[in-house]
Amino acid sequence: MLQDKVAYITGGSKGIGLGVAKGLLKQGMKVAISGRNLNSLTKAAKTLGGNDSVLPLSSDVTHLEEEEQAIKSILNKWGKLDVVIANAGVGRFAPIDEMAVEDWNNMINTNLNGAFHTLKASVEALKASEGYYMTLASLAGTNFFAHGAGYNATKFGVVGFTQAVMLDLRKYGIKVTTIMPGSVSTHFNDNQPSENDAWKIQPEDIGKLVVDLLKMHPRTLPSKIEVRPTRPDLK
Repeated sequence: MLQDKVAYITGGSKGIGLGVAKGLLKQGMKVAISGRNLNSLTKAAKTLGGNDSVLPLSSDVTHLEEEEQAIKSILNKWGKLDVVIANAGVGRFAPIDEMAVEDWNNMINTNLNGAFHTLKASVEALKASEGYYMTLASLAGTNFFAHGAGYNATKFGVVGFTQAVMLDLRKYGIKVTTIMPGSVSTHFNDNQPSENDAWKIQPEDIGKLVVDLLKMHPRTLPSKIEVRPTRPDLK
């Protein structure tokens, strides 16, 4: 069902993006991963098999023209694009009276503007394939918390953006979903994954979720999905 379909994942060199890439490759898909550091992406591509089914791309989602070039590279290589996963994100946490303007703008530009740039660059290709667009939001997109004003603002924004996009694009046969994870074992916010993260959602769990969504009958659309650790009391 998914054999030879083509996916593009932003923020794909580690964490959730890499976990999703692994899951899609196991289904026989072709996967392009992007990020700001081509060296890290090339290393990640090698861990994914380093074959012709993986394409590492240097692209900063805060710049529309770089995302447009990434999509062009994918279409030049594989001729189509079926799945786009806007996963790139950053988090900076501080009381609002102490938050640096640079940190605020970085989150807005990466988390929110980035999701828009990725879609803007790929939407015509998705219309052609009647494909699937997904965003990685967060439970922080529905649950606010102290020191999280900037991050909450972007993730609330991503959730609202994605749900409105779903209504705009379904007439083209494009499916749209936002995934809202709780704690995931990644390098996010300078975390170093270890056995202490065993209670958390693992990147491969999100990969399995994405595969399940792609295999869902076309008549059915889980448009907003909250996913959380089963036993946070074990942390």
